[in-house]
Amino acid sequence: MSDLDDLPPAPDAAGTSLDGDKVFTITAEENAALCRSTGIEPAADGSAHPIYYYIATQVAMGKTVAGVCEACEFDVEDGPMMGSSGVRFDAPLKVGENYRVTGEILSLVRKRSRKLGVMDVLTYRLRLHMLDGTQVLETDNVWVLPRKEFAA
Repeated sequence: MSDLDDLPPAPDAAGTSLDGDKVFTITAEENAALCRSTGIEPAADGSAHPIYYYIATQVAMGKTVAGVCEACEFDVEDGPMMGSSGVRFDAPLKVGENYRVTGEILSLVRKRSRKLGVMDVLTYRLRLHMLDGTQVLETDNVWVLPRKEFAA
């Protein structure tokens, strides 16, 4: 018998759509400001700073952070934490290009941790596409959702 046997299972959030209906555009001004804030000049070839992979997918996905938490039956006020984010680029991000996001929740797994107690580990995937459907990147994000309601 495991430590998790006495707890209810994590909510069944896998498959929840995160498809967005907003268009996200990386403007030259925003890209220049972001680049300069990191101590570099914007690229002369029109490519955008690669951190826009995260900014664009988070802003243009179909749910807010609170909405993703709600899909996991988690109160955003309890403080979701970013665990990791990995990205695979199929093409460079471009200034002035319009993008859309598709994605879904892959899994929500309940675990115990010495530090946090009971937590759910959320994994979701987002894809950034040009408006013609060409995929530019795919990112998998992992969040840790500490379940304070199960604290000892």
